[in-house]
Amino acid sequence: MNEIQLYHYLAVGAILFAIGLVGFMSRRNMIMIFLCTEIMFQGIALNLVAFSRFHMNPAGQSFVIFLLTIAAAEASLALGLVVLLYRKRETLNVDEWSEMQG
Repeated sequence: MNEIQLYHYLAVGAILFAIGLVGFMSRRNMIMIFLCTEIMFQGIALNLVAFSRFHMNPAGQSFVIFLLTIAAAEASLALGLVVLLYRKRETLNVDEWSEMQG
């Protein structure tokens, strides 16, 4: 019977992080950029939980709860910022915001 090993979890976490990073670098829509940031946070959280379970140390799992709290706060602030920026220029394209004049 095949058992799921540590490297399986690490591979899934690395894939999530890579998908988020590629999306973050290639997208121009602010909402998609923030969603890709959340995907990267989830990949990191998965790796922390996997290492914590492997070493039988609950400190990593406690840190993941802290990380998820920070990610939720970041998402709420980002959403507020996106709404504010959309009201100002009526676009979510990052290229339109490359110059912060006016």
